[in-house]
Amino acid sequence: MARELHIGVDAQKVVVAPYRLVVRTGRARRRRTGSIVEMVPVPASGRSREDRGRFAAQLSLVLLVLSAVLGALGLPWWALAGGSAGLVGLVVVRQARAARVASFGVPSGPDGHVLYAREERIAYERALIVARRLRRTWPALAAMIDPAEADRSLAGALDDLAAIMSRRQEIRRLRAELSEVDDRDLPPGSPAVRALLAQRVRVDALWQETGATANRILAALNAAALAGENLIREQRIGETAREAELAISRIAAAGAGRSTEAAPDLAERTAAVIAAYRELGAGRLN
Repeated sequence: MARELHIGVDAQKVVVAPYRLVVRTGRARRRRTGSIVEMVPVPASGRSREDRGRFAAQLSLVLLVLSAVLGALGLPWWALAGGSAGLVGLVVVRQARAARVASFGVPSGPDGHVLYAREERIAYERALIVARRLRRTWPALAAMIDPAEADRSLAGALDDLAAIMSRRQEIRRLRAELSEVDDRDLPPGSPAVRALLAQRVRVDALWQETGATANRILAALNAAALAGENLIREQRIGETAREAELAISRIAAAGAGRSTEAAPDLAERTAAVIAAYRELGAGRLN
């Protein structure tokens, strides 16, 4: 069985893990495509605390009346009271959760990745869009690719990209910290200054390395999506050309052997009738 990859995107972060994500606040729905499970936040309901309290009070009143009626019919009051309280409590909890903005929990395992930096989040979300484009080409290319193998490769690529982006945001933070160190007015030969410069060189090398790796993954995904989309376009164009060829053949066959002189003859006869009518009219006037 293919290893699952769970991806959640909320307002603050992108969470990627090989196991099911936890929804800390709000609500989210799962959208599975192959071995990739995307967690899509459900928009907050917008109900205020006062609105939720008012609805709970109205529900409690309705349940109280219903319990009184059922109690009069002989049902035990303690069961009715407990059921009503449980139902009201469940509704209150669910409405409170629905009123909050969805947020995913941070993975506790070592294989999970969390992207907080804006640049890395945007890049990864764009990769998800390209991945969806790529997956949409697979049904039309089923005779040319193994969908199961392609699914595993795509999940692996997105997992690798998440790991690279997670490293890159740490490198970004470290670069910012090193660039903020004030080494002005210090002698160039100072051991501390030399050590600082060495670390800046190392972190810049890591920055370039991770950037090149991420760009390779993104370029490969985009190239695969474009190749599939272009092949599908070529197939559609070829099918359109074949249909047009058949239609042209039918039109040509239908017109073969038919006379094309009917229209000129009709025009000549009409002109002759009009001329005779005019001559007749002129003779009457004379």
